[in-house]
Amino acid sequence: MDDIERASAARLGVVRSLHAHARLRAVNLKDVRKRPGVLAAWSAADLADLARTIPAAWGGSHKGKPFGVPLLAAGRVRYVGEPIAVVIAEDAYRLADALEAVEVEYDPLPPLATTDAALASPARVHDGWTDNSTLPVGATVGDAEAAFARADVTVGGRFHHPRLAAVPIEPRGAIAWPDREAGTLTIWASIQNPYRLRDAIAGTLGIPAESVRVLVPDVGGGFGPKGDVYPDEILVAAAARRLNRAVKWLEGRREDFMALGHDREQTHDARLGLTREGRIVALETSFVADVGAYPAQGDGLTANTVNHMPGPYRVPAYRGAGRSVVTTKTLNAAYRAAGRPEAVFVMERLMDLAARKLGLDPAELRRRNLVRPEEMPYKPGTTYKDGVHVTYDPGDFPAAFERALTLLDYDGWRRRQKAQAGRTRRIGVGVACYAQGTGLGPYEGATVRVDPSGKVYVLIGVAAQGQGHATTLAQVAAGELGARFEDVTVVGGDTERFPIGMGTGGSRVAANAGPAVAGAAREVRTKAARVAAELLECAPEDVRIEGSRAFVAGLPDRALPLGRLAHAAVKSKALRGGPDPTLNACTYFYPDTVTWAFGTHAAAVEVDVETGATRLVAYAIVHDPGRAINPMIVEAQLQGGAVQGLAAGLLEEIVYDAEGQLLTGSFMDYAVPRADDLPPLAVALDEHASVINPLGIKGVGESGAIPGAAVIANAIEDAVADLGVTIHEVPVTASRLHALLTGNRRGRGEPS
Repeated sequence: MDDIERASAARLGVVRSLHAHARLRAVNLKDVRKRPGVLAAWSAADLADLARTIPAAWGGSHKGKPFGVPLLAAGRVRYVGEPIAVVIAEDAYRLADALEAVEVEYDPLPPLATTDAALASPARVHDGWTDNSTLPVGATVGDAEAAFARADVTVGGRFHHPRLAAVPIEPRGAIAWPDREAGTLTIWASIQNPYRLRDAIAGTLGIPAESVRVLVPDVGGGFGPKGDVYPDEILVAAAARRLNRAVKWLEGRREDFMALGHDREQTHDARLGLTREGRIVALETSFVADVGAYPAQGDGLTANTVNHMPGPYRVPAYRGAGRSVVTTKTLNAAYRAAGRPEAVFVMERLMDLAARKLGLDPAELRRRNLVRPEEMPYKPGTTYKDGVHVTYDPGDFPAAFERALTLLDYDGWRRRQKAQAGRTRRIGVGVACYAQGTGLGPYEGATVRVDPSGKVYVLIGVAAQGQGHATTLAQVAAGELGARFEDVTVVGGDTERFPIGMGTGGSRVAANAGPAVAGAAREVRTKAARVAAELLECAPEDVRIEGSRAFVAGLPDRALPLGRLAHAAVKSKALRGGPDPTLNACTYFYPDTVTWAFGTHAAAVEVDVETGATRLVAYAIVHDPGRAINPMIVEAQLQGGAVQGLAAGLLEEIVYDAEGQLLTGSFMDYAVPRADDLPPLAVALDEHASVINPLGIKGVGESGAIPGAAVIANAIEDAVADLGVTIHEVPVTASRLHALLTGNRRGRGEPS
């Protein structure tokens, strides 16, 4: 964002709450407004002409008990980092000085920094609520209670997945400016969903959405939380319109940690029942999700957890129940794979505990319970959040699982483990499987247009943050149209170029935008063939289009370039009666429901039992992408996601103290993995075409991030289980593991 310049752009900064929960007694901006170079300073009281809260997405309303996400806090703040005021100055230096001079008076209220505190306290995060919980979700398959009564073996416990930050390499930012003559407002923003921001700006400012243009530049990472609408970008737009000049805001890293939405914090009480032979008979989980101050995600993420708990296993009886709890922490966002890693962490931990209790190798227990290919399309008995009964796409889960074990050299690492048994540095091996609902609708669209220059433009409603859309969707368009790949340009992230899109997220772009691009390209090909037939004096069915040239079958030397056809189309009688006289088509693809992908990750770790330090020594990834349009990009997506999942298992955790103060607000305290923390991440693709979309695509973007925490926990426990260690939470840091090892030694009367 900082590369986007506008002459005389002012700089905006946000005054953020220093308290997790407090009454706002006063926001003193009078002296700040007098400082040199300060153009304006506003609190909520100064923005009476704007909507007080941010509109919910697509003109809807928030689910659950009533609440609103304020544009600027008025009367009360509910987390450290909540916006209280804005200051606009001529440059960044005078802005920094002015922000430090803002005085805010607080009356502290009881902080509710954990779900236990929020559920036990008489204090309420939101006025009028009877308690601090909302949005219960659940699923029931069979009679779980009766099935547990018949189980020969039951394992269970309380499992905790930590709160995580997305930490995109580029924090958020925006620059906006008005055009009074055109009556428009243009804003560039480092976001994932330009249409949602467009509508939020229009709704908050009380102007037509058609007058707002949102553009997205090349973005240095998004990972889900940038798909939400926050006050900051709207405030930039409001400031530009009020001051009638360009205004830029750039988020700092500490702001990013405290203000960009977090995700993943769940605590489960779960159990798994099995026969003596290791067949699953029942599964149950009851969990709470810490969603921070505002449950803006609704019940979507907790529903994901409920639906993904059974995973790729045959579970004849299942009972899952979750609820959201509001706390005085940063609001929740949908971070890569939202709701799924938590489910897989719990389920895969239960599988390893069960294997140990049954005396089985963890891989063997999974073999006995994976859904078989002859059972496809398999229906686990649950209903997805789109209201459709879950049905797994065709696939061969057992074969993909075995492929992952081979890719890791599972048997070889087991031999090494035995050779190092009893030593200070031990080997542990872990596996984890997942089934993932991907490609959520309701739709995605695309326009394909042949320019008279011969270039092909693909206009889409989704914006990219490094996923490779410009390559994969260009491949689809080129293949369906018959154009050269190098002639295709993909344009996204511009609300003026394409009317509507549902945003990047949910592993949905290739699965939804891909078929839309293919459909539009096929329509253009048909139109081009009709124009070419007129010029070449042949039947349209005899026209072939290859390499951006049209020719009669069998006569490739007599060819017309696509640009020539685009010129001719506007006067061609061949297109009479059609929607328009150009080589242009727009289509939308509406999937009936999500498509289900499968994957397995496997790892080998080396654990130092004296220090608790863990080193990842080998990792393998197998995923079913349906059809991989570009295998290199698919592999890179899986590797990048895997690193985020591994980080959840080994390093990353957002930590607040009892007062709700963020303790991990910089890279000094929040540890992200470095290149030298990782071995090569081997990837194999196991392709089984989806039946949900015509291209056979299953989602990939989030998949790699799903099983990492579970794999790491399983591998580390595998190394030290004989020392009495059971892992119930991640990340398994050296200090956390050392404490578990030390505690068990003391319990056995050994020196620690």
